[in-house]
Amino acid sequence: MRVFFSSTFMEQEALNEVGISHPIKLEYYKIINEDEMIKQEKAKFGINVVKTEYIKNNIKVENKKVQYISNDEKRIEEFLNLLKENEVTPIAVEDVLNDFSKKFILI
Repeated sequence: MRVFFSSTFMEQEALNEVGISHPIKLEYYKIINEDEMIKQEKAKFGINVVKTEYIKNNIKVENKKVQYISNDEKRIEEFLNLLKENEVTPIAVEDVLNDFSKKFILI
């Protein structure tokens, strides 16, 4: 099950600096692996990051899902806050996860 956590629009000034003139929305979701809650074999929580680009006459959506990260819901929410505060896009999620895994993730 995917539960909405938070969303943000990337700062337009920062986008303009890299030549992007259209708005980009980032959405962050907490994934609850319901089947694993019964089995207790794998981590219960994961994340999903969705990037939506509002290009003139076109909408482009990209997402990244990482299902089995932690059994600690509070840690997942802390990690999702970190992603939002730093406007992490789907393409960078795994790198950030690897960099911060010891701090946020308890499998």
